[in-house]
Amino acid sequence: MKAVWKGAVLAESEKTAVVENNHYFPPDSISKEYFRSSNTHTICPWKGEASYYHIIVGNQLNADAAWYYPAPKQAAAHIKNYLAFWHDVEVSE
Repeated sequence: MKAVWKGAVLAESEKTAVVENNHYFPPDSISKEYFRSSNTHTICPWKGEASYYHIIVGNQLNADAAWYYPAPKQAAAHIKNYLAFWHDVEVSE
C-alpha cells in the first residue's frame, strides 16, 4: 500500500493493518520529512486517544492529515503508533 499527497510518497508498506476501512501504516514505513506534529487530539471509544500530524509537501500544508494512537486501548494495541490518512491523501495499492 502507498499513501500519496501532492505527488509525494508519504508512506509505503506491504504490512498495513486495516481498521474501520483505513489502512494503518507501520511507523518505519513513513517518509518523516513530510510530517510535523500537531496539537490536535481526538478520542475513539474503543481505540483511545488519537494524535495527529500535519503533512507538508513543498510549501503546501495539509493540516491534521495523518493520525495515530501512541497509547491505544487493548482492542487496538496492534496499531500502536501506526499512521492512517485522510484529507485528500490517496491510499492505494
